[in-house]
Amino acid sequence: MLSADQHRFFDENGYLVVEDVIDRESCLDPLIAEYEALMSGLVADWVSEGKLDPALISASFDDQIIAAYRAGLEYFQPMDISLPGGPIAPDLPFHAGPAAFGLLSHDRLLDVVEDLIGPEIVSNPIQHVRIKPPAADIKAGEIRAHLTSTDWHQDRAVTLEEADRTRMITAWIAVTDATVENGCLQVIPKSHKGEMKLHCPNPQVGIPTRFFDEDAARPLPVKSGGVILFHPLTIHGSLENRTPGIRWSFDVRYSVTGEPTGRPMFPDFVARSRAHPETELRDPDAWRKMWLSARARLSADPSVVIHRWSPDAAHCA
Repeated sequence: MLSADQHRFFDENGYLVVEDVIDRESCLDPLIAEYEALMSGLVADWVSEGKLDPALISASFDDQIIAAYRAGLEYFQPMDISLPGGPIAPDLPFHAGPAAFGLLSHDRLLDVVEDLIGPEIVSNPIQHVRIKPPAADIKAGEIRAHLTSTDWHQDRAVTLEEADRTRMITAWIAVTDATVENGCLQVIPKSHKGEMKLHCPNPQVGIPTRFFDEDAARPLPVKSGGVILFHPLTIHGSLENRTPGIRWSFDVRYSVTGEPTGRPMFPDFVARSRAHPETELRDPDAWRKMWLSARARLSADPSVVIHRWSPDAAHCA
């Protein structure tokens, strides 16, 4: 699917923008509908509890998201396609719907991933949804990466050490158009040719800017259905959303089958195998049950550790 020129660009720069990867009719529209239904359920509950205006039941997805954030209501974790680090309650919400599974196993997405890491592909459990409200609504002191700008980091650094040699790729998927104005991804080209930088959890896991040239940053606008692929050592972050609407994306990862994922406590699955297609997971309900099982198991752990960095490290001072 990728041309020789695209391969050369990725190898040289550590990232690649590919438009029109996610098919709208078969994948993107069902995904949007699934999330709209999820948000409508959350809003109905909040209205019944007196936490939101009843008029919001018939509001748009964008307006519901913005109103929920303004009211201090937690919509992110019920919509995320992963569990967090730290303590995990037995009933902690997360989303593992069939359309979300359809995105992870979308053939055209796997085609471009296969072009870069080969035909034996695991859907790596380091995966998130990002639905960011306008910066004008962001409360003072807000630092969560799924709501405001994302600090500079390398994806290799948010794994555990077991995955330091794993062949891995990140796919950043635009659901809404991603622009400079609404907070698109930005990268430091060629930064994948260096080593993994020191990171600090402050509380986002990020690289102190004294360790790289921030002036080299390049924003990467991409249209809905487009994908940005990048190397696990490529330094990247995102801008803040300076528009009146939301900015919506997913960042998902794929790694070579049999190599450590970097999050062994969370479930992965074989998304593609040319050698053993019978091992591919095609059942979204089975995927959901894997995450439910992980949540039940991890709820006995007082603190699930998902990265290697300490805020007390000397380089974080």
